[in-house]
Amino acid sequence: MRKITAALAATMMIAACGGQGSEAGGDDQTRVTLVQGLAGEEFYETMACGAKAKAQELGVALDVQGPQKFDPTLQTPIVNSVTASAPDAMLIAPTDVKAMIAPLTQAKQQGIKIILVDTVVEDESIGLSRISTDNVKGGAAAAQALSEQIGGKGKVLVISTDPGVSTVDARIRGFEQEIKANHPDVDHLGVQYSHNDVGEASRIVNAALAKDPDLAGVFAANLNSATGAGSALRQAGKLGEVKMVGFDAGPAQVKQLKDGVVQALIAQLPGDIGAKGVEQAVAAVKGQQVTASIPTDATIVTEENVDQPEVQKILYRAGC
Repeated sequence: MRKITAALAATMMIAACGGQGSEAGGDDQTRVTLVQGLAGEEFYETMACGAKAKAQELGVALDVQGPQKFDPTLQTPIVNSVTASAPDAMLIAPTDVKAMIAPLTQAKQQGIKIILVDTVVEDESIGLSRISTDNVKGGAAAAQALSEQIGGKGKVLVISTDPGVSTVDARIRGFEQEIKANHPDVDHLGVQYSHNDVGEASRIVNAALAKDPDLAGVFAANLNSATGAGSALRQAGKLGEVKMVGFDAGPAQVKQLKDGVVQALIAQLPGDIGAKGVEQAVAAVKGQQVTASIPTDATIVTEENVDQPEVQKILYRAGC
C-alpha cells in the first residue's frame, strides 16, 4: 500500500458535519457555496463533509448544491443560480472542461472567488486555486496495480466515462504513460467510453472478450464502468480470471473489491480536497495568498489492506 502521511490521514478523520451548511453568524461572515459534480455520490459527499468541517472550524457559512447527473446542462443552471445569490466564493467541480467556462466566467465577472475542486476547465484564468487528486499519478498507480495482478504481461483494456472530463482524461494519460514506460509485455488495447452507463460498459467488455478471448485485465476509470465490466465478466465466467482495477473507494467499490469483482482500487482523498477548498476560498476572500495548484494523493487499496485502520479512514462515505 502506498504510504499515507499522518497529515492526510488526520485530515480525513472528519467528525460529524451537520447539515447542508454552517449557520450564519453575522453580516460579515464569509459565504461560500460548494457546487458538486454529482449530488449524492459518495466521492462528492465525502468532499462536502471535509468542506463542512473546515467551514465550521473557520466560521464560514457554507451551502452545498449539485446536479442529479454529472452533466453540464444540469450543472449550468445551478451555477447561474449561485451566481445570482452572490456568495463571496464558489467551490466547484466542473462537469465539462469547455461547457462550464461561460457560466463560471460570468460568476468571476460578478466578483465571486472561484476555486476549482476535483475537476477543472480549459480556461486557466478561471480558478484562483485548483485542488485535485494527482490523477496522472493515480492512473499510473492503476497501471502498476493491474500489471502486478496479471503478472506483468497480457492484453488490457481501459473503460472510461466520456472524453472531456479532466480527471478521467488525466487518469488515462497516467495509465498509458506508465504502461509504455515500464511494462513492455503489457499490450494496451486502448480506451473505450461507456458514457457512464453500466449497460454500455458491459457491452464493451462482451465485445472485447469476443475479439480477444485472452484479455487479461481491465482498468475501469469509475464505478459504473467497473459495475458493467464486472457484470460482463461474471456472465462470461471470467470473474477473477480477467483482473480489474477500479477508481474510487465508496461503499459500492469496496463491496466490489471484497466480492472479487475488482482486485484493486485507487482511493482519492475527497475530504481533503473539500477542506483545502474552503481554506483557499477564505484566503481569496480576505485578500491573502492563494495557492494556485494543490495536488492531493491517492492510495492503492486491495483486499489485503482494506480493513486496516489507516485505510478505513480514507474510504468514502454517503454522508457526514
